[in-house]
Amino acid sequence: MRIEDCFELGHIEKARGLNGEVVAVFDADEPDRYAAIDAVFVEEESHLVPYVVENINPLKDKFILKLEEVDDVDTANSIKGKRLFLPLAALPDLSEDQYYLHDLPGFLVVDKNKGRLGDISSVVEANQNILLVMIFEGKEVLIPLQDDIVQKVDKVSKEIHTVLPDGLLEIYLES
Repeated sequence: MRIEDCFELGHIEKARGLNGEVVAVFDADEPDRYAAIDAVFVEEESHLVPYVVENINPLKDKFILKLEEVDDVDTANSIKGKRLFLPLAALPDLSEDQYYLHDLPGFLVVDKNKGRLGDISSVVEANQNILLVMIFEGKEVLIPLQDDIVQKVDKVSKEIHTVLPDGLLEIYLES
C-alpha cells in the first residue's frame, strides 16, 4: 500500500503494559468511527507496514490497540511515535457540502473580487489553523481556511470560492 492511497488516521502515542498493547491517538473529527478497524498501516522508514488489529478498546479520547505480532513492550516501544494510516476507501462518505482536506490540492481558487487566482498546491496545519497554500504570480500565498474567507468549496468544478481580505495578496507579492 502506498501512502498516496491512504489517509493519516493518527499515531502511536506509547506502549501500554507488558503484552504489546499501544495507546493510539486518532486525529479525526469523529474518532469513534474507527473503533472497529480490523487492520492499520504503520509508517516505518517511509513505507507502510500492515498490522492486523487483534483488539481495540476506547480509553477516554484515545484507543488501546493490540496489534498482531506486537507481543511485548520492546516491540510496542519500537512503533511508538509512528504514524497510522488507513486506505482512502475507509473514509466515510460525505454530504455534498463537506470535503476532505487532502482533496483540496489541485482546486482552483476563484476570488469574488479578483477572479481566478491559482491552484492549491497543499494544505498545512499551523498553530491550530488550516492554511491553503496557493501559488500566485510565482509566490506562495497562504489562505486561512475560515468561513468568512472561504465561501464555497465546489467539488464538482474543483473550485474554492473566496472573499480574500484586502491586502492579503499584496503582502505576499512585496519583495
